[in-house]
Formats: sequence, structure tokens, C-alpha cells
Amino acid sequence: MKRLPKFLLSAAMVATMATSFSAVKAATPPDTLVQAWQMDDIITLDPAEVFEFTASELLGNTYERLIAYDYKDVSKLYGEVAESWTVSPDGKTFTFKIRQGKKFASGNPLTAEDAVYSLQRAVILDKSPAFILGQFGFTKDNVKDKIKQTGPYEFTMELDKAYAPTFVLYCMTSSVASVVDKKLVMQNEKDGDMGYNWLKTKYAGSGPFSIRDWKANEVVVLERNPNYDKKAPLARVIYRHIKETATQRLMLEKGDVDIARNLNPEEIEALSKNPDIKVDSGPKGGLWYLGLNQKNPNLAKPEVRKALKYLVDYAAIADTIMKHKGTVHQAFLPNGFLGAVNDNPYKLDVAKAKELLAQAGLKDGFTVTMDTRSTADVTGTAQAIQNTFAQAGVKLEIIPGDGKQTLTKYRARQHDIYIGRWGADYQDPNTNADTFAANDDNSDNAKAKPLAWRNAWDPGPLTAKTRAAVLEKDAEKRAAMYKELQQAVMDDGPFIIYLQEIEVAAQRKNVDGFIIGPSFDTNSVAQAKKN
Repeated sequence: MKRLPKFLLSAAMVATMATSFSAVKAATPPDTLVQAWQMDDIITLDPAEVFEFTASELLGNTYERLIAYDYKDVSKLYGEVAESWTVSPDGKTFTFKIRQGKKFASGNPLTAEDAVYSLQRAVILDKSPAFILGQFGFTKDNVKDKIKQTGPYEFTMELDKAYAPTFVLYCMTSSVASVVDKKLVMQNEKDGDMGYNWLKTKYAGSGPFSIRDWKANEVVVLERNPNYDKKAPLARVIYRHIKETATQRLMLEKGDVDIARNLNPEEIEALSKNPDIKVDSGPKGGLWYLGLNQKNPNLAKPEVRKALKYLVDYAAIADTIMKHKGTVHQAFLPNGFLGAVNDNPYKLDVAKAKELLAQAGLKDGFTVTMDTRSTADVTGTAQAIQNTFAQAGVKLEIIPGDGKQTLTKYRARQHDIYIGRWGADYQDPNTNADTFAANDDNSDNAKAKPLAWRNAWDPGPLTAKTRAAVLEKDAEKRAAMYKELQQAVMDDGPFIIYLQEIEVAAQRKNVDGFIIGPSFDTNSVAQAKKN
């Protein structure tokens, strides 16, 4: 029998795994890991644009960044594409040396030219994650002067200020710092778009896997990159879009998938008793929160913002709907970050909420909408909040939608309340302070659009305090500054943060090496295998 070419094999695998559940009965191939996951939030595969959870995890397994960190101890930074780096005496210029001998999946060599192009490209395209680099004073007009190649395997990056060095390096661990194959991308450039329209659905990286196929709301296929430094044990990884959690569980029990990613508490408990299944979990830097749009005149009242914080039954949500999947946490820095506040001052207190609503001139309550992604945990939480809001006369209308729909509306500031999940873009406290506590321009056409902007909130002096904190090099002083910021947002901000995420993955017993990392983009299949 003739061996199928790789591309045809991949296409055949996509067709097989995309068939209906009832038609798939055989165990998954020994060299292929199949995951069931709700993936309706993928908008693009371009590292310069990706800012969603699912695609970020895909990039974490398919691209390399300049810098990486130890998943078991995030304080330990190391070079991934960069071999080493130095900082100038004034703290404003970083010099990176690139590892020699690295190749992209295409076979093209990876050099400093690719790293420089990737960073410049992200700033010039100016998509959602570009602000992570823009924080250092890079703009479309100056980035080619500020990020420059100085040798075949060396480049410099000149910042506008002397930031805390760890802050700069952690930003280089984010997906926007992924190194793309300049030669391949430029071969697919049209009308000066820097390959943007091509890379939205294609791949140009150097990670352990390449992205072979993506069919929206259906399947993503990763294939082993033969040019990666350390060969991945698996030939391919397939992510199947399975929306229903009960279906995910049934497929896992039957062996039709190897890992299920979106299970309810009762399903997790039932599977933990199955001898063929193991349930793994890990703390994440993700937060669950409600965003209150300050364009809504009722939500813009300070008393209403505080009243709603007393109309969430935090403990009940953590103990039932999100059991095994989250712990009560109300500050914008997750536990484990420098300066994180672990006080939880709010609890369900209907009488207190009614008192505050009366002070706001709304003693009979009001009606408001909430945009809700149609996943079991989000829908269940929304219904629980709908119930407790009603106890104080606040009538909450739930508007369901898929991940792309709800995110698009939220990013356009067209919501009343948005129930969402926020993951830290990098392991430095500024990542969340910059989005929850700062907003340089609250106008509709603002360039930077952090969560404060999405909810039309001007934090006033908190923005300047956030900017000052990122320049402080003394860790103890810096931690104190972030504690002050968190307290101010908990007191008066338009965010009801209610949980810190715990991620759960139920796996077949023969799966080994799947890593649940500390961030949303660090769930790794690079060393996964099947025994």
C-alpha cells in the first residue's frame, strides 16, 4: 500500500475527525492527540492580531517567542529565540542575540532579520495586541528606527523610558512577540499588507507544531514540525470543536477523543471515578469578571456599581457552577502576581445593595442586559447572577451569543454588562493594571482600548499611578503601588471580579505529558505522548 503524502494524510484526518459523533467509533490513532474543546472564539491565526484564548493556546504550541519562562516558576525567565540579552547603562536599550541554527517549519533559517520584522510588523499593523509593544513608545512612524538589526543574529530595541527590566522581558514572552518567517510571509504579501490577509488563516512559525488546517467552528489540525529543535513525540494534534459538554464527556469515555476541555462540575466528578480517565487541573492567571459599560447612565452611578458588587453570590458560584474550576477572587491581579491583593470584601448582601440603589435614585431597581457567551459555565453563572440581581429589583436580560459575537460587541462598547474571562498577557503585574486601572483616552476613536476603555471608564489619577508603577525598579515599593491600585478599582471601578480560574482537563489514562500551564497560552502539547 502506498504511503499518503503528509498533506493528504492531514486532509484525510480532518475529514475523518470532522464527521458527526455518531459516525466516529474507533479509538484515536496512537501518534495523534485529539482534544474536544469549544473553539468558537478563533478570529485569526496571525500572531500580530491574535488576542483570544483558543488561538493564543494554538500559537503557544506553534510559534516561538523571544523570551520564555519556566511554567513551574514564572519568575525564571530564559531565552527561547533569543540566546542572550543585555541592557544599556541608562536602561533604555536592550540588545538581543538570536540563537544560531534555528529553522522555521518552512526550512528557512531564523535570523535577527525575522525577529526584527516580526516586532515591527506587529506595531505597524496595529491590531489588538500591538499595545503590548506600543507601551515602550513604538509607533508606526518610529518602530523601524527603534528596533534595528545590528548583525545577522543581533538586534537592538530602544525604549522611550527606563522600564523595570523584567516588565520588558515578560512582554517579550507574549504571543505578539512570536517570531514569524519573514521570507514566507513576504512571499504572500499583497498590496503592502505585510502578509496580513494570508497569515490570518495560514502559518509561518518555528514551534514544535505547525498549523496545517483550520476550519472555523469545526477543527484545527497541528502537525509536527520536522525542523523544531526537539522532536515532538506526537505526529499531530487535532482540536475538535465540540460545544456540548455532555458530548465531550461521552466521547472521552468511548475513546473517540483523548482530552475533554469544557466539562461541568458534575461531569468532572463522575469522570474522576472512571478508571480509564484521569482528571488534571492547574491554577491559572485568568479572572472571571463582569464589565459594566459606563455609557449606560444607571451603571455610571458609583452607588450602582457598588450595589451590583453586593448582588453576586461569589461563594455559591465557586462552590456549584464553577466547582473545581475557580476560587473566589475580587482583585484585578491574580494570586501569585507581584502585589496581588487576596482580600475579598464583597459578598451577597441584598439589603446593602438596596440601600445603595436607593441612594442612586433607583429604589425600585432598573432593567439592564448582559452579553453572555454560550458556554455551560458562563450561561450558568449568568443565570445565577440574574437571580441575585432580581432580589434587589435589578432585572437582567441575558443576551446569548458565540465567542466571536460577544467579543466583537464588547470591543465596540455596545454592551450594557459583559460577562467575561481575562487572562494575563504576560507574567508582570502591569499586564492587568494597564487594562483594569488605566485609560489614556476614553473617546470612541481612541488608539489604545484596554478593558477600562471597553467599559467607557475614565479612571482619573489611576492612569498616572499605573504608568508610575511600571517604572519602579524596587520590587517592594512596586508591589505596594499595585496594592493601592487594586483597592481603588475594587472600591469604585466598573468591574465585578468574582473568580480566579482553575483549568481542568480530563484525559484518557494513556495520555502523558500534556501540560496545563499558568497562562492561557501555556497549555502545552510539545511533550505530550500516548502510552
